[in-house]
Amino acid sequence: MIKSKSHKIGDFIIVLVLFAVVLICVMPMVNLLARSLSSPQAIVNREVGFLPVGVTVDSYRYVFKDPAFSRSMIWTAILTVICTLFSLAITILCAFPLTYDNLKGKNLINTLIIFTMYFSAGTIPNYILMKDLGLLNSPLALILPNCLSVFNMIILRSFFYGVPDSLRESAELDGANPFVVLVRIYLPLSAPVLATLALFYAVGRWNGFSDALLYLTGAPQYHPIQLKLYNIINNLSSLEIAIQEGGSSSTPAASDGMKAAAVMFATAPILVIYPWLQRYFIHGVTLGAVKG
Repeated sequence: MIKSKSHKIGDFIIVLVLFAVVLICVMPMVNLLARSLSSPQAIVNREVGFLPVGVTVDSYRYVFKDPAFSRSMIWTAILTVICTLFSLAITILCAFPLTYDNLKGKNLINTLIIFTMYFSAGTIPNYILMKDLGLLNSPLALILPNCLSVFNMIILRSFFYGVPDSLRESAELDGANPFVVLVRIYLPLSAPVLATLALFYAVGRWNGFSDALLYLTGAPQYHPIQLKLYNIINNLSSLEIAIQEGGSSSTPAASDGMKAAAVMFATAPILVIYPWLQRYFIHGVTLGAVKG
């Protein structure tokens, strides 16, 4: 197919627009990195743009010196892995049976699942439920309530619908039960969508802090990194206000750099993971799975 000149110009415009959008999204992170590496005086003088001024790593040194922050980072990484694997397992076990047309009560189950996507009890009833279940101040309060995303389940179910029925039927003729069909046929073909959902679950858990803020008030050892970051920023903001009332001008800028360093420290791991999973998004492994 030979593209006309107008089509080439249209493609160029689309690429240019997408590049501009990516650039706009990246600029705040670049500025945040520059602020975390800049001297307090440069921040006071508003000299920091997209390059650090008066480069210093004192802000990062302050963050690394806090052992609670490092422990929270390790705990959040472990929690993210556990939640991602558990959520993927629950999502698969929920989506796969719904692909069978002969499943009894299939329409009712679909309706009940989708109903929870639009309506929820609210914060206070959820807190009372967690309390009655004895999950307050327990790490299970960070795992069980959000183990299944209905939106992600619908994505996976739609992908399963796209797997040719002839593959499942041929396996069933050979004596395979539904579990074998799932493990030997559907999951190998679902690597791209599973990688995408894993990224969704991992980012959601890594960035989550509201559940820990509500349910882990008496268990600071289980605070995830985002809640720890929230507390650090609040403490630095309080210190900044106190210093400003006392007439100092350098410490507020120092705390501003510490905030930026803490945010970068908490954001970097998920930014490293994303490009590794990105390669799965473009694979169409079901293409050509059935011949003839």
